[in-house]
Amino acid sequence: LVVAKTDAAHRGLAAQFADHGRTGPLERAYLAFVWGVPEHRGTVDAAIDRHPAHRQKMAVRAGGRHAITHWRVLETYAGSDGTPVASLVECRLETGRTHQIRVHMAHAGHPLLGDGVYGLGFRTKAARLSEAARAQLAGLDRQALHAARLGFAHPATGKALSFESELPADLAALRTALADVTA
Repeated sequence: LVVAKTDAAHRGLAAQFADHGRTGPLERAYLAFVWGVPEHRGTVDAAIDRHPAHRQKMAVRAGGRHAITHWRVLETYAGSDGTPVASLVECRLETGRTHQIRVHMAHAGHPLLGDGVYGLGFRTKAARLSEAARAQLAGLDRQALHAARLGFAHPATGKALSFESELPADLAALRTALADVTA
């Protein structure tokens, strides 16, 4: 959360966010727990617009608004059978569209754990998790996504600022349970 104390600061910050970091130091990084194991690094460059049949959802659609998400795999997690079932990825945004990470990762075949909108077809994969990981996921009650880093230029001084946020307790517990396949 960024709050501007003055109108000038608000205008400066708003301009950086509108620019999406193309010409300045704006950086937004998110941690997402996703189903499967994506390639080590990747980019989804796909336009996003309202879903044609479900107006409350977004979808990758020709003619939508330009959207780019970069990801890199940080950790992978084996299921109870020892084969990879989920990953922790860092997602960096070049754009900022509604549900962008959720839509792009689902489009790439790796929807977020706990995402009841874009990951419905992956619910059965939970059976492959350890008992402890299944319990943590069932108790999550949200998608497994966390805003981990925000960087921008101070609107008055121009100094580059960066702020990081640790995983909240529910996602930290999910991470621990996913990493412990013996649980």
